[in-house]
Amino acid sequence: MIREVPEHYRPNVGLMLISRDRRIFAGERAGMPGAWQMPQGGVDRGETPVEAACRELAEEVGTTRALLLRESRTWLTYNFPPEIELAHGKGRWRGQAQKWFALAFIGIDADIDIHAHDHEFDAWKWATPSDLLDRIIPFKRPVYETVLKEFADLVS
Repeated sequence: MIREVPEHYRPNVGLMLISRDRRIFAGERAGMPGAWQMPQGGVDRGETPVEAACRELAEEVGTTRALLLRESRTWLTYNFPPEIELAHGKGRWRGQAQKWFALAFIGIDADIDIHAHDHEFDAWKWATPSDLLDRIIPFKRPVYETVLKEFADLVS
């Protein structure tokens, strides 16, 4: 499955965690006020994308209280802006290729602990698709639009 990732793109997963009322988990990036996004993270060597999605859910959201609903049909890519490419890509990656997973949150808000692991987020909330698009970092917006369209029936 990883062989489908375009060359020079870091294999990554994205998670659309959906509440019972069909809103989407959004986290405000640690140390980046106003930078909201859905959870995401790299696919480790020897790990499948679905395994990475489960690990990232536990690490970034601090819960495993979710059911897998759907996987995106294709890998979606975005390029890092130059300042991020130097800091995070280290010249090795142009950007990220993401396999997205839609997950139904089956817990209660108290089951979410964004400080459980690496502290990726300073805050979190349940957002509507339009609110999420309004708050996403511009270079990720095309991927978010595609993901929201592909999983639209799950959040409308």
